Amino acid sequence: MSNVIPEFIVDKNEDRCIKCKVCVRQCSEEVFKYFEDFDLIRIYNDKCVGCHRCEMMCPTDALTITKNNALYKENSHWSSYTINSIKKQAETGGMILTGSGNDKPYVSYWDKMLLDASQVTNPPIDPLREPMELRTYLGKKPGRVSLKEENGEISLETELSPQLKLETPIMFSAMSYGSISLNACESLASAATKLGTFYNTGEGGLHKKLYKYGKNTIGQVASGRFGVDTDYLSTCAAIEIKIGQGAKPGIGGHLPGEKVTVEISETRMIPSGTDAISPAPHHDIYSIEDLKQLISLIKEATNYEKPIFVKIAAVHNSAAIASGIVRAGADVIVVDGFRGGTGAAPSVIRDNTGMPIEVALAVIDQRLRDESIRNEVSIVAAGGIRSSADAVKAMALGADAVYIATAALIAMGCTLCQKCYKGKCNWGLTTQDPVLTRRLNPAIGSEKLTNLVNSWNLEIKEILGSMGINAIEALRGNRLRLRGVGLTELESKILGIEHAGL
Repeated sequence: MSNVIPEFIVDKNEDRCIKCKVCVRQCSEEVFKYFEDFDLIRIYNDKCVGCHRCEMMCPTDALTITKNNALYKENSHWSSYTINSIKKQAETGGMILTGSGNDKPYVSYWDKMLLDASQVTNPPIDPLREPMELRTYLGKKPGRVSLKEENGEISLETELSPQLKLETPIMFSAMSYGSISLNACESLASAATKLGTFYNTGEGGLHKKLYKYGKNTIGQVASGRFGVDTDYLSTCAAIEIKIGQGAKPGIGGHLPGEKVTVEISETRMIPSGTDAISPAPHHDIYSIEDLKQLISLIKEATNYEKPIFVKIAAVHNSAAIASGIVRAGADVIVVDGFRGGTGAAPSVIRDNTGMPIEVALAVIDQRLRDESIRNEVSIVAAGGIRSSADAVKAMALGADAVYIATAALIAMGCTLCQKCYKGKCNWGLTTQDPVLTRRLNPAIGSEKLTNLVNSWNLEIKEILGSMGINAIEALRGNRLRLRGVGLTELESKILGIEHAGL
């Protein structure tokens, strides 16, 4: 018998319940069970993950999901979460897994930064009446450019490195086919195409159905090399070498065998039904020199036509690592903070490893400027971008663009129950169950994602206009337009911003 207290309580109003059994059919966790002999629906609170689907689907509003307040006697050191974790491990003898990003009450530096606004001597710009430029290019920029004139036509003489053209500085971050459903992948790919931006395949390879979106796809090469072949490399618009992930720095990925369907096995090039376990390191990368060799090999394999991204988790020596990555020949550095989401990670790693993206981004940008190599690489910030304001602040700290993932999942229906690893997602997002995946229509998912990013684009233009800026390029690394509130002197120094009032 379990002595773990249920995290959620499902309350059913018997006067409103009409025994339609929608809750029974909609809950993949089997919280509800109908006993026909007694015309009774029994509720098993210990199985509830708090996804709220039953509550939303109930036609008579008979259900209410609440956090269980009758937990343990807590104190400032021993929380109910800690006590419950010990009890679970005492029963199972294993690690506690979790999905989504770090939900512990660490400081969010986005919320301690305010944006500047223009007044009088530097008047604001009205984005409704004047053009605003959100287009950005990712890739290595030359130190200087030369022009040439032929027959009265002026053209660029300097040969540029491969660039990705983004109509918005927002991209969809890496979520692999396997960790999320094919319908979710197609929603992301379709939305990226409509928006003129890019989505990332994650380390799951590219399903044949998604090849048509190749011009808006960033393919990922991770330590397991799942799904990587010449067709994959040639189809994608850019290639990202994944060294680390914000939610689980220092460890590899794990896709349980029960989620490895026939289609996933074909895409990842692994046996069906077997665990897809990525090693913690790339077994051919143990130095910057090794990384340089892999970057060179991928560039050669793609005819030097595609920008190469390198993704690292935000850790305490990120700035030094980033400097090495630039010198290894990467075109784009992706920095993933500890609030970044994941399909599955040990909770002890997610909750206690890494660092905030705000800090990592600031120190990386400054290090590359100090070494006069900032223009040799673009920087993409990821890991907990929640809003257009977060995105703007990230760019003021030094990012060229941002990745979003959890926000994209929320737009498609996710309610952050953090049980992605179970493969029972009631919203059809992080599951391979054909009954559940049908709950996400790719056309509807794409529309919601497109609406989200378009809304953020409008807000970004308003923010830029209020600052007297008409192009996103003018904001990059412009920390003079940021001020801190409630920051310590050391925190302000690390972030490179003044306190409000200075």
